[in-house]
Amino acid sequence: MSTLSDSRGAAAVIDIGTNSVRLLIADGAGRELERVMRMTRLGQGVDVSGVLAPDAIARTVAVLSEYARAMGRHAVTRVRAVATSAARDATNGAEFFAAAEAALGVRPELLSGDEEARLSFEGATHGLSASRRPFLVIDLGGGSTEFVLGSERPEAAISLQMGCVRMSERHLRSDPPTVAERRACEVDVRGQLARVRAVMDVSRAGCVVGLAGTVTALSAMQLGLTRYDATRTHHSHLSAAQVSASCDRLARATVAERRMLLVEPARAEVIVGGAVVLATLMSELGIGELLVSERDILDGLAISLLRHPAAD
Repeated sequence: MSTLSDSRGAAAVIDIGTNSVRLLIADGAGRELERVMRMTRLGQGVDVSGVLAPDAIARTVAVLSEYARAMGRHAVTRVRAVATSAARDATNGAEFFAAAEAALGVRPELLSGDEEARLSFEGATHGLSASRRPFLVIDLGGGSTEFVLGSERPEAAISLQMGCVRMSERHLRSDPPTVAERRACEVDVRGQLARVRAVMDVSRAGCVVGLAGTVTALSAMQLGLTRYDATRTHHSHLSAAQVSASCDRLARATVAERRMLLVEPARAEVIVGGAVVLATLMSELGIGELLVSERDILDGLAISLLRHPAAD
C-alpha cells in the first residue's frame, strides 16, 4: 500500500471470499505490516445447494481465528471484515456470520456486488498514473467477476455470477474437463458478458487491470515462477494469447498434473474454470492485454478504513 497519513493505531481488513480468506494489517500511516491468504473454499457447492457447507464454514472460521491472533500480535485497534459472493448467495449466511463474529470479535459486513466493485477499483487503481485513465478493473473471484470502468472513481460497474469456483462446479466435472464441458462454460460466460456491454463501453479503457487469484496464478505460470512472488506478478502483463495458451494447457491436464504446474497447488481444482472465464472475456470484449495487480479489494478496504475510521 502507499502511505496514508493517519496517527491512529494499526488497522486490519479481512476479505472473506468464495475461494479464499485474506488478511491485511497496516499501521496508522498505511504501511503494510502483514498480508496473508488462506484458501478455505467457503463457497464449496453453494451454486447448486444454496447453502454454505458445515465443513466449509469450519475451515473458514479456523482461519479467522488464526487472523484474530495475528491482529492481537500487532495491537490492531480497527477492523473491517467483509464477505462477498458465496455469503450473498447462501440461505444459511446468518449461521456463518455468527460463527465468524465469535472468532474475530467483529461481525463481517455482507458486501453487495456494487460495493465490492467500488472497493476493488479503489484498491487496484491507487497509485496508477493518471495518464493511463480511464481504467477497466476486472476482479475475477471465486463466485463472481466484477467489471468496473472509471477514471478517478467508478463510472460504471457490474457483478456477474461467473467466478472460478462457481464455473468449475457448474460445468467442469471431469478430470480433465471434456471439450463439451469447456464449451458449455464458454457459452455461459459469453451469455453473461452481454450485460457488461449493456452498461459500459470497454473500448474506452486506457488500461485494463486484472485482479485476484486466477489472474495472478496465470501470471506466475507465465513468468515461470517456482515459488509465489507477488513482487514479480504485481504489474506484470498478460496478453490474450498467453491467457488462451495457459488455459489450453491447464484444461488438458488432470488435477494432479495441474498441482505440478501451479505455484499455489491448492488452486488446481478451480483454475481451469477461472482461466476459461478470463480467456473468454478477453476474446469477447476485445481485450488484448491485462495489467496484473496484487492490489485489490483488500487494499480498497484498508484505504477506506484508514481514511474513514467508521466503515463507509
